[in-house]
Amino acid sequence: MPRWKAFFSQYLRWSSTVTQALVLCVITFCIVLPLCCHQLLYSYFFIRTMYLDSMSEDVLQESLNRGQDALHFWQSASTAVSSSSRLSDIARHPELLVTVVTARRNEGRDFHYLLQVMRQLSSIVGGCGERRCAEVLVCDVESGPQENQDAKLLEAHFRVVRRSPEEQQANRERINTFEREKRDYVFCLRKGWELVKPKNVVVLEDDALPRQDFFTVVKDLLSRRFAFQTLYIKLYHPERLQRYWNPEPYRILEWVGLGLVGATALLLTFPYWNPCSFSFTLSAGHLLFFTLYFMAAAELLGRHYLLEVRRLSPQFYAVSPATECCTPAMLYPGNASLRVAEYLDGSFCVKGNAKDMVLYHMVRMIPGERSHSVEPNLITHIGAYSSVRVNPFRPKLL
Repeated sequence: MPRWKAFFSQYLRWSSTVTQALVLCVITFCIVLPLCCHQLLYSYFFIRTMYLDSMSEDVLQESLNRGQDALHFWQSASTAVSSSSRLSDIARHPELLVTVVTARRNEGRDFHYLLQVMRQLSSIVGGCGERRCAEVLVCDVESGPQENQDAKLLEAHFRVVRRSPEEQQANRERINTFEREKRDYVFCLRKGWELVKPKNVVVLEDDALPRQDFFTVVKDLLSRRFAFQTLYIKLYHPERLQRYWNPEPYRILEWVGLGLVGATALLLTFPYWNPCSFSFTLSAGHLLFFTLYFMAAAELLGRHYLLEVRRLSPQFYAVSPATECCTPAMLYPGNASLRVAEYLDGSFCVKGNAKDMVLYHMVRMIPGERSHSVEPNLITHIGAYSSVRVNPFRPKLL
């Protein structure tokens, strides 16, 4: 018998584990996952050319509808609603202060991002029993000649703070967008502390829509030992950057651990349940194959979707070292907000070195400082139109 026939007869019969592994990979990665994941935005199998435009338009329309609903809600809110909620009366020394930083938007005004966020906050802030989950402050940093109409509308319902006319005039000097954004952020950090001296501070940008379990998870985070040994805890990281194939070392460990657990569980199951008559055993080679198999499946599916399982309980939310990007939602335990304001004040921000990058590098330069990030995200970033950067004609999800 020719050698090639002997090879095929030995390795490509069904009883061969090589054949079984090959068939399993083809079915999984060429049929099952593409069929199941081609409409999942953060999966490698997502078909951008077919679905991205329509999904982006759907999300924009949903946000627009939500913004219009929020506008009508706050316009029709009666004095009785405002006085019963008393969100404009801020107690001193609260356990938690939520400061929402806002500015007037030249584009996307009909989406009313601030009104969406404040409506959501007003609906969940009372979910902690007799006392409110947090005090809420709106920090309007608009320094242009036109008013921030959304912030103006909220004055009857929330405490709204602004710079004095003299401070506004001084803030109109010609500086780059990133430095202006940093100065606005520092102003809001210090203003919140001066007003009420809170025990902990959350700072939200006006397009960071909190999830229903926002305060439950924040309270749980503050009860953990690490919280008061950290400068800040990021409550949001862009979903597109949450993949395992990433320079963050802890994700590689998580990825390998997931593969090992999945492979071990599957191989231990085969002696008791094996409908396809697989020949795999708990050997080193088969363990390595299935570890890589589960790792590949998890990455191609999308880590973002696996993280959603952690929403079952606040205790399941993962805390890890902070990543570089983005500050739409930040938790500052204790008096960390004051230290952050000082650190930011000592740096000048430019493109490529915005406030998020400054904080990230400060933590690594200053002995004793630490920073953390929580996953999955506690907010949804709804700001398709930026108030500080150039916007495309029709923003896309990716």
